[in-house]
Amino acid sequence: MEFLQPATWAEALQINGLTVKDYQGVTRLDNFTLTIDRGEIVGVAGVEGNGQSELVEALAGLAAPGSLAGTIVLLGEDVTRLPARARRERGIAHVPEDRERRGLVLDFDLAENSILGDHYRRPAVRGPGGVWLDRAAIRRRAMELIAGFDVRPPAPRLPARALSGGNQQKLVVAREVGLPPRLLLVARPTRGIDVGAVELVHRRLVELRDRGCAILLVSSELEEVKALADRLLVLRQGKIAAELDPARATLEEIGLHMTGGERAA
Repeated sequence: MEFLQPATWAEALQINGLTVKDYQGVTRLDNFTLTIDRGEIVGVAGVEGNGQSELVEALAGLAAPGSLAGTIVLLGEDVTRLPARARRERGIAHVPEDRERRGLVLDFDLAENSILGDHYRRPAVRGPGGVWLDRAAIRRRAMELIAGFDVRPPAPRLPARALSGGNQQKLVVAREVGLPPRLLLVARPTRGIDVGAVELVHRRLVELRDRGCAILLVSSELEEVKALADRLLVLRQGKIAAELDPARATLEEIGLHMTGGERAA
């Protein structure tokens, strides 16, 4: 599955007036509008609970259709009403903020987890109509991902729950980056990862961007957002409170926008 093919659209993602409500009818994301170009990382910072989770889940196709309004356009195609599988088939990958609930099946082994979301497509399947799992191909793919992101221990038959949290995270990131996608939605990409592996994950994200992928990065680590993002948005109460140049904005400035505070005199 090679999604990073030449495209005539400079704008990979267009979000117009996206509004998301929770199950109680409370608005969590309010009239959100954003364009992300191909080969661009847009970072989103904000205090937890200010609409970041709802934004990512709406883009990934995980929000209930009746809970949102507005439009989501990927490379010129309106995908607003498409389910999660159809969006993935069009090149949207998703590193969720909760790897255990959204990113892995903990009782499945690493090889099985390496094909989640693509288990019905080649190279995971073989034969007429793709009716049989290709165990050898799945294991080879798993070993590529494990080696590329230094997942430890490198044992494809090991259940995912046997890994440390950081190695679980590396496996999820490896799977989603490895598509490779046209649009990557990544929430807290280095949560639980050791310092040495953080640099590896950051390098892979930058490489993906340089190949033309659009990336929406949500992270509670402000240093991480500043280091990776080409543009930085601050979300507060479901709205864009500020758009900043991450190379120039200070941590204090970002924090003030996140909390709605004022700079001390």
